[in-house]
Amino acid sequence: MSAIDRLRGSALGRPWKLLTGLAALGVASVAIAAQVASPSGAEVTNLLKTRLPKTPLTQVNCEKVRGLCEVTAGSNLFYVDAGARYLIIGRVYDMETRQDLTAARLLEINPDMLVGGAAKANAAAAEGEGEGVEAAAPARARVEKTAFPARPTRLPLDGLPKDGAIVWGNPAAPTVTVFTDFRCGYCRALTNVLRSMNVRVVERPISVLGSRDIADRVYCAKNREEALHAAYAGEPLKSGPSCDTSGLDANEAFAHKHGLSGTPVIVRSDGAMLEGYRPKEFLESWLKGGRS
Repeated sequence: MSAIDRLRGSALGRPWKLLTGLAALGVASVAIAAQVASPSGAEVTNLLKTRLPKTPLTQVNCEKVRGLCEVTAGSNLFYVDAGARYLIIGRVYDMETRQDLTAARLLEINPDMLVGGAAKANAAAAEGEGEGVEAAAPARARVEKTAFPARPTRLPLDGLPKDGAIVWGNPAAPTVTVFTDFRCGYCRALTNVLRSMNVRVVERPISVLGSRDIADRVYCAKNREEALHAAYAGEPLKSGPSCDTSGLDANEAFAHKHGLSGTPVIVRSDGAMLEGYRPKEFLESWLKGGRS
């Protein structure tokens, strides 16, 4: 009898041992995979301290996004893989809940942070302007910035058609115009604030985060205001009949012309403009003509 035959006989004669061995191997494989998929924040922190010694780390969280660790360093936010080898600067979106996880986290870090400011901070890190991240972003891998027109401190709204706006709130109250994106966490937070204020909101959706499909459905809904709040709440929107969405195209063209590359953008009746989320107390004062 050959060695192979003896091995086959041994395995077939004792199948329980073979199954036990396979089960043990399977459990070990799952355990190893779990360790790789869910590294501890302490392990990644130690690796990052070695690889980015000049970057003051605030927090490392490896539980929020499977396969990635969220790293905060002051007002900056980036991600690394389980082995802290690859550094990722950008936004993470949950396509099931349609949420911008990065924007929501940046809002938690600093509620008064502007979307544009956050983008600049991350872009600066990507280009190696931060001391610690510079070592992780060599010149050949640096990201080129997209050129946009200079943003005015006042935004003339005369060139916008009546179409393309979703009007809600108190029709007799002061008007505030906001350019928003339905996948923007800051916009969702701002909408909740505006709902608690005595204002008339003229909301003009623009697709900064790839939300044009949602904007079309909200704009074509029978009750636009109801559909708008449902979209921000992450509720499914029924696909109704199509309608003329040329007004949304005008919003997009206006935003590009005036360099509105982030959301939300808040415009007062006199044209004064703010970029980013603001708390209720600030907005109430600002809308009355207070300092911005």
